[in-house]
Amino acid sequence: MASNLVTTTWVKNNEFESNNPSEHKLTMFNNADDNGSLVGFAPKALMLSSLAGCSGLDVVALLKKMRAEVADFKIIVTAELTEEHPKFYNEVKVDYHFTADDLQPEKIQKAVNLSVTKYCGVMEMFRQFATVKTEIFLHNTL
Repeated sequence: MASNLVTTTWVKNNEFESNNPSEHKLTMFNNADDNGSLVGFAPKALMLSSLAGCSGLDVVALLKKMRAEVADFKIIVTAELTEEHPKFYNEVKVDYHFTADDLQPEKIQKAVNLSVTKYCGVMEMFRQFATVKTEIFLHNTL
């Protein structure tokens, strides 16, 4: 069984520094506070970035294997938090935007579906506590 080790250390006030298995570090803070010029991330927002990153990595790899690469690809994640504490995401929408001169809709749909239903572990984790909806948007450059 694979495992990961992350160490998160309190820096000061509402600032934490966290490493990851690749040994890169990031700063996390409470985005409700005035953090001045501090560059960092709020923990819940990082969850959404992880969801997009996990699925995006799958989709790019699958499209490459299918010889259906695109010029531009972005994922927009919108999530609703519950009102009561502990607040968590209970509704999540993942929008996949693809741009190219010659889009291949069937292959794009297949790649996204495989990521959503089979490969993206973060997507599966989200489904344990949230309703997750996805939508694909195709943008032709011609």
